[in-house]
Order: sequence, then structure tokens, then C-alpha cells
Amino acid sequence: MTRPIDQTATLSGLTKFQFIALMAMLMSINAISIDIMLPGLQEIGASLGVADENRRQYVITAYLIGMGFAQLFFGPLSDRLGRKAPLLAGLAIYGLCALAIAFVPTFGALLALRFAQGVGAAATRVITVSVVRDVYGGRQMAEIMSLVMMVFMIVPVIAPSVGQLIMIFAEWHMIFVVIALFAMAVAAPVVLRLRETLAPANRRPFTASAILNGFRVVLTNRLALCYTLATSVLLGALFGFVNSAQQILVGIYGLGIWFPAVFAAFAGMMAVASFTNSRLVQRFGMRALSHAALIGFTLASFVLMSVSLIGPMPLALFMILYAGVMFQFGLIAANFNAMAMEPLGHVAGTASSVLGFTQTIGGGVIGAFIGQAFDETVTPLAVGCFTVAIFALAFVLIAEGGRLFKPHHPAS
Repeated sequence: MTRPIDQTATLSGLTKFQFIALMAMLMSINAISIDIMLPGLQEIGASLGVADENRRQYVITAYLIGMGFAQLFFGPLSDRLGRKAPLLAGLAIYGLCALAIAFVPTFGALLALRFAQGVGAAATRVITVSVVRDVYGGRQMAEIMSLVMMVFMIVPVIAPSVGQLIMIFAEWHMIFVVIALFAMAVAAPVVLRLRETLAPANRRPFTASAILNGFRVVLTNRLALCYTLATSVLLGALFGFVNSAQQILVGIYGLGIWFPAVFAAFAGMMAVASFTNSRLVQRFGMRALSHAALIGFTLASFVLMSVSLIGPMPLALFMILYAGVMFQFGLIAANFNAMAMEPLGHVAGTASSVLGFTQTIGGGVIGAFIGQAFDETVTPLAVGCFTVAIFALAFVLIAEGGRLFKPHHPAS
């Protein structure tokens, strides 16, 4: 049963505004970890003896793999112990690894610590979604997640500029010191203000059989599984761009220090889309908005791919076409996640871990494949976007029995 919004303070100890702000800060941990270092990837590679440009992308991939697999642990653990303790443990691992990276001697050691940092960050990803599901359900959850995603998307607008500023006055090592300080800043309100949102009656035993049963519940729910897979492949397009953004915007278009500004413009489109979704989802429903956006994503990706195959694409045209793709993604993400989580409230932590694992690993692998296909043109990215759009559309059609826009149940 959907809880009224005025119970936010009772359940979390925070006002609605404070709740959204804290959830957004926790979610932004992962954006900070990736986007702030993009301006420094070239220097990181040069400092640690990495000659292959595409190999530098492993700094991002290692983090995503660690985060993806660790969600399978933190989700069930949070269903047993509650949300706060595992969340704080994850933040501690994340912050300590960031500090260690500042003193790393080799590229291999950096990748190992990035993997471990991703392990800690997994707690912020999986438990944040679980906390939101503890407090909200249905369209209210989609509205809150849209607002969280809107704030979350502001981070990619700011983070590359912060990274560029750090690179002007210091070496790339200082980027990771800043990341560690941010982790401390996020941990403070979790310790001081956030209440435990998992009711004692809803706690599940942390045993192999209980965990496997929770996984079975998730994987045998067609709606949850298919919307998770659809989100996973779409995230592949986003991660593919993140992996190759520096090579495209600096290498192809020669933006130099203006790279963060253009990167911010794309992130800003997703933030606008997330806010738009939060305003419209209560009126039109999750399916109407996200299904229309998925069709828009497919068409925009097709146009981007077609133009890229004709020949070199001017920067202005690339920005217009890719911004159109990213705007549609901003309308899709929160709704797909809310629809995947909606039938799984009784196993929210385990459900969030399975969904997060699938999305992070699936999206990370697809994104790495797109990034490694970089060939000094935008064509691999464009083809990747269109390909994942077709797969996402197929998964949604399977989830909905071949029909789009029609709600699965009245609350959707």
C-alpha cells in the first residue's frame, strides 16, 4: 500500500526536501567517482605509463565491476541488519580507497583500488534505492526518484569542471583526495540525521537459502526482470559515452579546457528531463512517459547513427543529436527503476541488489565494449545507442505482453 508523503519525517527522520537531498548526495557518490576524473584521464595514463588511449578507460570499468558485484552482498545484508550500518561501512571503504589511490605507484594498483572503491560505493547505490522504497511506492516512488535523479544529474554538470580546476592547480592525485572528502561530507548526515527505515518485522535472515529465495523472487518476476534488463542496456549507451567522452570531445573536436562545459550540457539535459518527469509522472503515469521516451530514444539514436555513417559530424550537430538521446534517457531511468521495484517491496534490499548488479555489470560491460570500439569517430557510440535501444524496446514489450502505454495495474 502506498504511504502518504507526510510520513517521510516519521519514517526517515527527515523532511521531504532533506530526504531527497540526502538520497541524491548518496547516489551522486558514483557520478563523482567517474565524472570528476574525466579531465585527468590523459594525465593519469601518462603518469602511470599507459600509452594506449582506450586502456585508460579501465579506470572507469574497474570501478563499475566492483560496484556491480558488491551490490549482491550489500542488498541482502541491508535486509538483515538494516540500512544504516551497511551504508556507513560502504562509505568508509569508499573513502579510504580514494585516499589510497592518491598515493598509488602503478596503473595495476590503481585499477585494484578502483575495484575496491566500487565495492564500497555499491552500498550507496543499492541501499539508497532500498531506503526510497521503504518510504515510498508506486508513482510516489517514481516522483521521488525523478527528483533524486535530477539532483544527481547536476553532479556531471559540475564534477568535470571541478576536476579541470584541480588539474590546473594540482596533479591528478588531488582529485581522489577531494573524492574522499566528499564521502566524509555525505556520511555526516547519515550518522546524525537519517533514521533506520527498515522495520524490524521486515528484516530477513542473512542465510544462503534466504538470499537465494530473494533472488528467485526477483528473477522470476517478469516485470521486474525485463525492466531491469531494459535499463541495463540503456545504461550501456551512457557508460559508452562516459568511457569515450574525453576522446570524442577533446580528441575529435579539440575542445581542450572546454570539455567540461560540453559534457555538462549533456548532463544538464538529463537533469531537465528528470525534473520534467517528476512534474508529469503523477498525472500521466510511469508507462506513458517512459514508453514514449523509449520510442524517442530509439528514433533519436537512429538519426544520430545515420548521420554519423555519412561522414564526419560537426560538433554543433553532434551536440544537438546526442542531447536529444540523453533527454529521452532522463525520462526513462527513474520510471523503469520504479516499475522494476514496485512488486518487490517485501524484499527491497535483495531486489535492489539484484537490479543494481544487473544494471551496473550489464551497462558497464556494454559501455566498455562501446568505448573500446572507439575509432576516432562518433560512429561506434551512435551505433551502440541505436543497438541498445532496440534491445530495450524488446525487453519492455516482453514485460508488457507486447503492448506499450497500457498500465500493468491501476497504480502504475
